[in-house]
Amino acid sequence: MSGVITTGNWPKALWPGLNAIFGTSYDEPTLQWPDLFDKESSKQAFEEEVQATGFPLAQVKAQGSPIQYASETQGYTVRYTHVTYGLGYIVSWEEEINNLYEKVSKRRTKQLAFSLRQTKETNAANVYNRAFSGSYTFGDGVALIASTHPTPAGNQSNILTATDLSEQALEDITIQIMNATDAMGHHIGLQAMSLIVAPANLYEANRILKSVLQNDTANNAINALRITGALPKGIKVNNYLTDTDAWFVRTNCPDGMKYFELWPLTFSEDNDFDTKNHKYAAVEIYSFGNTDWRAVYGSAGA
Repeated sequence: MSGVITTGNWPKALWPGLNAIFGTSYDEPTLQWPDLFDKESSKQAFEEEVQATGFPLAQVKAQGSPIQYASETQGYTVRYTHVTYGLGYIVSWEEEINNLYEKVSKRRTKQLAFSLRQTKETNAANVYNRAFSGSYTFGDGVALIASTHPTPAGNQSNILTATDLSEQALEDITIQIMNATDAMGHHIGLQAMSLIVAPANLYEANRILKSVLQNDTANNAINALRITGALPKGIKVNNYLTDTDAWFVRTNCPDGMKYFELWPLTFSEDNDFDTKNHKYAAVEIYSFGNTDWRAVYGSAGA
């Protein structure tokens, strides 16, 4: 709701006897977007990252014959286009001088900061929320998590199709990650690092990863995921995931899920000469995205 905050918006602030203001002063969740992305700085309106395809396997050199020479080619290009996010509020001069409670004014600036943080968390999680949708594609032209990532070696996959979170599903996806190859089909040292879940899957995730024995069976068998340290960075719960069945595994891929910051969160205030109204505003410029899809694997659930 836009408009100037006047004495009519807060009539109770004009009279003594106000003990508390409720509805906005809740404890905030700890920052969760850093579990989803790696932070980098930027000094321009956008950043581009270009894939190099690498070389094929070496060929047998017959005696007296020349070495075969290969050509390296450029792959797809990813562009991070930064977006400016801002929000503010205006307080009439009359409301400000007649307001008896300093805590009303202080609460407003805290709430402004809270709104910007909520915006960032939502923007970050939306990259994951849209990860299975063909309406949101990345550098190679397909969804972030798909079975049809085109490469010179053929289509490659970072999806476990229609599978709810379970011990077997986690074993399957970590094996899939260990078998990952680069664009030319060469095996790479990709490893699962952390499991990202919505709150609805938090307790199941803990049972799966932290049970001493195999989860949900009467078998006297070890929990292989726990013993092998399959996910060394553990479980990351995210309140902003909209599909409670979806779950994700981040890997050690060096150029993957990235957050570029062009302008950090900055607050400013000013007065309008004619109306004497006081303006408060907050702004920041950033972008979230993906460079290499091998940075995250996942399933949308059954």
